[in-house]
Amino acid sequence: MGLPLRRSKVEPPPVCPLTECMTLLRGAWCPNVIWYLSGGPRRFGELRVDIPRVSARVLTARLRELEAKGVIAREVLATSPPSVEYSLTELGEELVPAIRAIVRVGMRLNEHAQHCPTPRRKAA
Repeated sequence: MGLPLRRSKVEPPPVCPLTECMTLLRGAWCPNVIWYLSGGPRRFGELRVDIPRVSARVLTARLRELEAKGVIAREVLATSPPSVEYSLTELGEELVPAIRAIVRVGMRLNEHAQHCPTPRRKAA
């Protein structure tokens, strides 16, 4: 039988703000959801059309994750049948400039890749 695990007496360090933000943005499809919600509120089906490669299961998980972190708000509309609309919170709006900057760099990387030949591997 092993020794019992002892609790640490040291307070854990605060979470690094950069790590916290990058953890959120590196989640599968999270930046895409934020990007499309930056244009205004969207319903689940509209987001599925906006991001066609994401499955319903994964999109649901990302929406719940972003809602739990306070990035998006979920509003149940009084329609028949009931419908849900998602929008960015004030915190979510703060992420939009960063995502726009990432999109600009991505576009430049794509342009660069089109103009530069792919390096060939040497034969072994």
